[in-house]
Amino acid sequence: MSNLVEELIERAKQSPKKVAFPETGNADILKCAEQAYVQKIAYPVMIGNRETIEKLAAENKIQTEGFEYYDNTEEAFRVGLAEEYAGRFGNISQKGILRKAKDPVNCAMILLKLGKTDAVAAGKDYSTGDVLIAAQSIIGMQEGVESVSSLGIADIPGFAGPQGQYLGIADCAITAWPDAKDLAGIAIASADTVRTLLDWEPRVAMLAFSTCGSAEHETIDVIREAVEQVRSIRPDIKIDGEFQLDSAILPEVAKKKVPRESEVAGKANVLIFPNLHAGNIGVKLIQIFGHANAYGPVLQGFAQPVCDFSRSAPVSEMLGNVAMLVLRASAGNGGKE
Repeated sequence: MSNLVEELIERAKQSPKKVAFPETGNADILKCAEQAYVQKIAYPVMIGNRETIEKLAAENKIQTEGFEYYDNTEEAFRVGLAEEYAGRFGNISQKGILRKAKDPVNCAMILLKLGKTDAVAAGKDYSTGDVLIAAQSIIGMQEGVESVSSLGIADIPGFAGPQGQYLGIADCAITAWPDAKDLAGIAIASADTVRTLLDWEPRVAMLAFSTCGSAEHETIDVIREAVEQVRSIRPDIKIDGEFQLDSAILPEVAKKKVPRESEVAGKANVLIFPNLHAGNIGVKLIQIFGHANAYGPVLQGFAQPVCDFSRSAPVSEMLGNVAMLVLRASAGNGGKE
């Protein structure tokens, strides 16, 4: 386990939260929930039939002490849940909630919306698309954010930035071709995520193949518009661009290329890629040639904290994801302080 993950786990222990696990037919999920409770990171909320869950746990020598259960296979439970939801929220009908609650991941999101849990951890069996659709339809988006995105935390040997070897990078996994509103939302969500998880003062650089007008293209106009939108919506966030990568993170290059005062140029700690092509290529370049580790990705943009496990993730990695969820839940509003 990395020093970063260990640090996140230690911080999460200071304020454990309820985390719902809808994939209770998966032994690794039960192991993760067990460890989350044993290490005092979280209080596991299990979706499904208690007897079935505990039988699987016993078969795998997993302790279930501290588990809370919501049995979405019981019709009476689903009816009560649908009545409560319809009485408080108008975005989905009572009949719609009754139907949706049959699916464990939907049930977990409904419980999160109702405040019966503080976060949802899924993705081991469900696809990313399943998790996103459930969260978008039930939880909704963070204020000022148009689309879901992901943030990775890159640990780059030999890099000496404001946060040492670490950089926040987004979006590398979700939004293929963001427009200005999407990019603004990605920047806002990323700033809030690094502030919550890492206690950084975010300095967000919007990356491009141009620095401050050194080139002109319609795609650069989109980036400039996104910067202005963030400044309008969230004037508390330090953001600047468009910057080439070297102008964003190297002070000596920024002095030459950026012809104005900037709180971000040369000292950015969060990099926003212009599209998913650049993000995916960028993260793989630093991993392969820079021998970097990339932690996450953290699913961000929802009004409340949701994570999407990698299907191949070991329990130790999943536990780190749960710690991140707990920290974001402690901050409230999907990770916004």
